[in-house]
Amino acid sequence: MLNKVEAEIGGKIISIETGKIAKQASGSIVMRSGETMVLVTAISATETKADMGFLPLTIEYQEKLASVGRIPGNYFRREIGRPSDNEVLTCRIIDRPMRPLFPNGYRSETQVIATVLSADQNNQPDMLALTGASCALMMSDIPFNGPVAGGRVGYIDGKYVLNPSVSELKTSAMDIVVACTRNAVVMVEGKADELSEAEILAGIFYAFENLQPLNELQEELRKSFGKPKRPVAEVQIDGELMTKVQEIAAAGMDKVFNTSDKLERSSVYDTLKQEVVAALDSEGTRSAEIKELLSSFKKSFMRKKIVNDQIRIGGRKSNEVRDISCETGYLPRTHGSALFTRGETQALVSTTLGSERDKQRVETLHGEETNRFMLHYNFPPYCVGEVRGLRGPSRRDIGHGTLATRGLEAVLPAEADFPYSIRVVSEVLESNGSSSMATVCGGSMAMMDAGVPLKSPVSGIAMGLIKEGEKVVILSDILGDEDHLGDMDFKVVGTSAGITSLQMDIKIDGVDRQIMGDALAQAKEGRIHILAEMKKSISASRSEVAEHAPKFLVHKINPDKIRDLIGPGGKIIKELSAEFDAKIEVDDSGLVKIFALSGDLADALVLKIKGITAEAEIGAIYKGTVKTIKDFGAFVEILPGTDGLVHISELDVKRVAKVTDVVQEGDVIEVKVLDVDNRGRIRLSRKALLEG
Repeated sequence: MLNKVEAEIGGKIISIETGKIAKQASGSIVMRSGETMVLVTAISATETKADMGFLPLTIEYQEKLASVGRIPGNYFRREIGRPSDNEVLTCRIIDRPMRPLFPNGYRSETQVIATVLSADQNNQPDMLALTGASCALMMSDIPFNGPVAGGRVGYIDGKYVLNPSVSELKTSAMDIVVACTRNAVVMVEGKADELSEAEILAGIFYAFENLQPLNELQEELRKSFGKPKRPVAEVQIDGELMTKVQEIAAAGMDKVFNTSDKLERSSVYDTLKQEVVAALDSEGTRSAEIKELLSSFKKSFMRKKIVNDQIRIGGRKSNEVRDISCETGYLPRTHGSALFTRGETQALVSTTLGSERDKQRVETLHGEETNRFMLHYNFPPYCVGEVRGLRGPSRRDIGHGTLATRGLEAVLPAEADFPYSIRVVSEVLESNGSSSMATVCGGSMAMMDAGVPLKSPVSGIAMGLIKEGEKVVILSDILGDEDHLGDMDFKVVGTSAGITSLQMDIKIDGVDRQIMGDALAQAKEGRIHILAEMKKSISASRSEVAEHAPKFLVHKINPDKIRDLIGPGGKIIKELSAEFDAKIEVDDSGLVKIFALSGDLADALVLKIKGITAEAEIGAIYKGTVKTIKDFGAFVEILPGTDGLVHISELDVKRVAKVTDVVQEGDVIEVKVLDVDNRGRIRLSRKALLEG
């Protein structure tokens, strides 16, 4: 039986259907907007993995090209196993607001799968998948403290637009995804064109208010057709043992808190852990329980220090940023580089400039797209003192890299002004705090070092939150431990003029407008401070691209001469590319783009191209080769691929009986251009030179 509810959201009808397909899943719904349909299912295993310290939750999002009537372009002609970056990013925006809303102690393996069944390329499926994940969990027997509604907010011509279409987003100054419960915002992610904190805040809460009907629909559907929820065993804490742990660990925990260095602090805590276990577990049967209680005590101890005593780890103030050092040009052979260090977080970032051929090509539901700007974020195990295998980028790596990408894209020069492809690579060398924000700062400096004319320098900062009852403390430039023990991770990227990218995750029920506004204001203060530190190393983009970067020149030729430059089967352009060690790109308008290793090579190549594509000028004298002889005259090649006719009457000052009496094929003679008609036919004369 089909059960359906719908509401108008942002001027569009969004419907939620259940009971028709995928009925063996615990929760199964179909989200629909226009002709875009997304199936979302939720299933949880019956057995509980009680020994796990976290919820084994898996979120998957799949874009099927059949949904837009296309066959995949890869060799296998099917969706390959590895998800695209866009699929990974959508998985992350679904996972982050859902995970904190499962009951504490629920440990059954849980999986949510969202599949795009139909896409009209106007109504975007990712937001349907986000709301659909919440609804599938609501309809299932899986314990879940939802609902959650998700939507995208744009800012077009000074007005906020909920769930703008693909075409509308092209002119939008904001593209921010918001997830919210009935009471608060629980996740934010997106980009903006240097908008103010007030404009960003208003946009987020515009989405919050206008998404509430989606939460109401889910509750309506759940009330009528949802399954009874599984019971969740209450987490039992041994109060007596907890008291003993706190008594034994109190003094040692104070030492842990006051140890600034990350590795040293970890060592001090490990020693404390061993002491507490040795004191309370002589039989060796309760060590896991004791360690978990000690971890809980550590979290509450540090939170109280911050909230009650206004003291952070390392003794910083709540709005204080760690010491920063910056260096550009660290790598001598790259086109641009920067070493950015903030406290115990360090990123080495390089910039490489390339031609149009170096653009990234990506197959999406909207067809093949190209990316002129690429940012790759790498997080090797040594940066946190760990040992693990080196694999491809994780979902976390892709998410952090995308956050940095969005923050830097807003300040890139227009392609018409700077036609290079740009690749930025961030190697995180140390991590204790936000390495994605270090990547933003290092990426901005590395591009300026490479001579990329950025509109403005960009910096980023990670903000935290500790909320105990009515007491709220907002933290600037959070450490890894502060992220772990805190209630919010809010990353804000921008210039001195405004915000270009942001991402917020929370671990509590949500944050209100006041808290978010205060966090944005404090983030701006920190962002401006970091920009000032960066400017001590490099304050503006280099006036020229780096020595080792390819040099770019543009030359315009007659479109009719394109075939002469390319040659049969591309022979001539390939030979030129090899001879001058350059990349040559020609478009249909006759615009020739040249990327050469040096300015001298680029200039020499242009001269060669001019020779190949030159056009005959009336009155000009050329030395040409006789190619063909006819009874009425001789055809002479005066330029590569360009022939003109010397009529028999123009071969000599005296009468000529036979053409071969004057010239033979292969002869080199001087001729003057008499005329070029509107069909491009060239009339030449040898006689004119003999007379003159």
